[in-house]
Amino acid sequence: MFNHKCAECHEGDMFPTGSFSFKEPFEMHERCPKCDANYYPEPGFYYGAMFISYIFTAFFFLGFVMLLHWVFDLSLMTSFIWLLLFVATFFVWWFRFARAFWLNLLVGFRPEKATVAKAKG
Repeated sequence: MFNHKCAECHEGDMFPTGSFSFKEPFEMHERCPKCDANYYPEPGFYYGAMFISYIFTAFFFLGFVMLLHWVFDLSLMTSFIWLLLFVATFFVWWFRFARAFWLNLLVGFRPEKATVAKAKG
């Protein structure tokens, strides 16, 4: 999930560009380049990823700002500025992680596909 690889074979990339690439950040392969797994099993499949992303993000943002404000004794304004810088840097990775998490949660690993993907090289 963290490397944005195929949920079924763990070999093929889910996205055509790198994890921190701002060039085509929302583009996603339709099928796995290694095992030919379908990344869009049904229309609207990734709506669940949107909710997962929202929940993880909300708790992370709260924790991040509280840590900077209470532990490192930064002002609230400075804490929010650091949060915005962090979000600007990791936005694409986080979006992609939510999709990879959702796909892994619902589809899962298939050892037979991993064997095929490794054989392709």
